[in-house]
Amino acid sequence: MSVRIKSVESGSKAEAKGISAGDTLVSINGHEINDVLDYQFYLKDKKVIISLKSGGGKGRIVIIRKDESDDIGLEFETYLMDKQHSCTNKCIFCFVDQLPEGLRDSLYFKDDDSRLSFLFGNYVTLTNLDDAEVERIIRMHISPVNISVHTMNPELRVMMMKNPRSGECLKYIKKFTENGIKVNAQLVLCPGINDGSELEYSLRELFRLGENIESVACVPVGLSKHREKLYPLKPYTKETAGEVIDTIDRLNREDRESGGKGVAYAADEFYIYAQRPMPSAEYHGDFPQLENGVGMWTLLRDEFIEALDECDITELDRHVSLVTGTAAFPLMKELAAMAEEKIKKLKIDVYEVKNRLFGESITVSGLITGGDIVYTLKDAEIGEELIIPPNCLRSEGDMFLDNMTVDELSEKTGAKITQNGPGGADLLSSFIGEQ
Repeated sequence: MSVRIKSVESGSKAEAKGISAGDTLVSINGHEINDVLDYQFYLKDKKVIISLKSGGGKGRIVIIRKDESDDIGLEFETYLMDKQHSCTNKCIFCFVDQLPEGLRDSLYFKDDDSRLSFLFGNYVTLTNLDDAEVERIIRMHISPVNISVHTMNPELRVMMMKNPRSGECLKYIKKFTENGIKVNAQLVLCPGINDGSELEYSLRELFRLGENIESVACVPVGLSKHREKLYPLKPYTKETAGEVIDTIDRLNREDRESGGKGVAYAADEFYIYAQRPMPSAEYHGDFPQLENGVGMWTLLRDEFIEALDECDITELDRHVSLVTGTAAFPLMKELAAMAEEKIKKLKIDVYEVKNRLFGESITVSGLITGGDIVYTLKDAEIGEELIIPPNCLRSEGDMFLDNMTVDELSEKTGAKITQNGPGGADLLSSFIGEQ
């Protein structure tokens, strides 16, 4: 498949060779270019022979010499160079199926594109892959691969994902690990379905694949209030969440005793549900599963305390407010109190935003909406700034899930809006402002 060049960066090597917008990229060093993975892989050579077709269809060859890491300055119609692959599964726990109507269109797109796994860390189910694509991944040695496994039981995986290919695709995990491809796995656990003895089976099967299984995140199913006509699922309780943690700890211990690494982790939400203390930083090692909410609480707290210890401000006449989801509310209260204790005259009000759009069982900060923030703060004295979580806006950074913009939130609350950064030092900086 040939791909059309949208633009050429001014001053780039491509422009110097006369490549123009509207030209079509056919191959690099004799290799057909189908998408961004092909392009990035074959562009690594120091000498690249590029086959092109002009807008009029005339073919020509261009030779570019470069350092391995150099970009030659081509931009394409889409980042992936072709259409993003959508999900073909009908998972019983899919959160997209639980969204209410009226949100922006992009939220209803179900992504299952392996290329986004390699480029941005997205998790994929493997059901969109075929043998040729798997061989390409191995040949290019694209690693790690992030896989939504959910269960290693083929029959149960078919039942949970409602895709007849989902069971047989598990063979690709073994093929990846046998060929030196690292794998990060994710298990979305549903009470009574893939936890208990099924969780034991899945972890044992993953551990059996050896050292190239880098990490396994066990995440509780998220259940919104919009589940009409969907598969009946129930939330985790204090007891059942504790059972998941105990199972993971026991299987990790058994694996380490037999010479393995024991790399399964329960998401922070399980500890919140079970009302148990969060594990230490040593437990999480290099925090390989932060994107799945594994160790975020511990890392943020440790980073905040370290930054506060190094802070030389002892007095600051400042009043700010912070909004957060239900899950993180106790932690944010604790950290705000620490800052107030060290820095005299600093006042930090922390507000728990309960999720009215998706339902109060959805407790993560990334899913709170502008409307719910306004509702929570309707009688509040906010102070100089309103601090919002780092992950509650779309990637462009200007809009909540309910389509309210940051400017609209500022207008409705009468406050200056500051989006907190992702780390503990960022949070402290938000509290004290620019000094």
